[in-house]
Amino acid sequence: MVRMTQYASGGGCACKVPIGELTDLLAGVDLPGHPDLLVGADTGDDAAVVRVDGDRAVVSTVDFFTPVVDDPYDWGRIAAANALSDVWAMGGEPVLAVNVAGWPRATLPLDLLADVLRGGADVAREAGCAVAGGHTIVSPEPLYGMAVTGLAHPDRLLRKDAAAPGLPLSLTKPLGTGVLNTRHKRTGEVFPQAVEAMTALNGPAARDAVAAGVLAATDVTGFGLLGHLVTMLRASGVGARLGVGAVPLLEGAREAVRDGFVSGGSRRNLEWARPSLDVVEGVGEDDLVLLADAQTSGGLLVVGEVPGGVVIGETVAGAPRVALAR
Repeated sequence: MVRMTQYASGGGCACKVPIGELTDLLAGVDLPGHPDLLVGADTGDDAAVVRVDGDRAVVSTVDFFTPVVDDPYDWGRIAAANALSDVWAMGGEPVLAVNVAGWPRATLPLDLLADVLRGGADVAREAGCAVAGGHTIVSPEPLYGMAVTGLAHPDRLLRKDAAAPGLPLSLTKPLGTGVLNTRHKRTGEVFPQAVEAMTALNGPAARDAVAAGVLAATDVTGFGLLGHLVTMLRASGVGARLGVGAVPLLEGAREAVRDGFVSGGSRRNLEWARPSLDVVEGVGEDDLVLLADAQTSGGLLVVGEVPGGVVIGETVAGAPRVALAR
């Protein structure tokens, strides 16, 4: 079998531009606005939202990355689930997707790309989202993802800047895909539990959150739990307390950190978030690395409670800092 991960320098959402560099970059770009733009780039949300009328808003996103697993069909499934998640993380429902792909056609056969596209199509079909073509280029590394359009009610959005103090923080998937994927890339070991987590759809949790009246949520991807949490706290002007022992982990994740299978992206996430952390004795460096682990197609971080979610902390009044306790 062709090892897809060996044809890319990074893998999955760990290949994102670091959050600090991205923030600095966008600060120098004057993006045009629109009177009906409800969510733009200023809050770091998961997708853009524009109002169509009183009951409808369009949610728009794009997400793609290099291979995170060696199996091309599974990579397609993971990338599609990850892209669709951005719409669900805003409280919307995906209705249309187009593929985005780059392929090193001189080194990888196109039938592998067909497997990738089949994986993406099957996940979109499971989500009830149409796929209508896309755009493919020749590139030095294999790339795949989707641009997704969804619909939402403009008054029932899930936003990063809507977190209020005194509410529980819930996480709907365990952490650890980053370190397990790094181990997979370096050793070839296969971790079915990671693939299962990455291909699980966030649609049901998002619908439950909207039905419960939740106002704030985000999905946990390349910037890690800490990175996404800190950006939410800054956008909302609140703080948080997090119980490290309550955060669910995939089997094998802690051992992968112990054995040194940590991506550069995860370490950069922790470096960026560390100034916003208040760490008590008993919370070790391995704990922090896992909290900053660059997830691919991670779960939702919800300010509220949802069925199947694990309460890992709460929002508090005060500065946008995270108090970590065991």
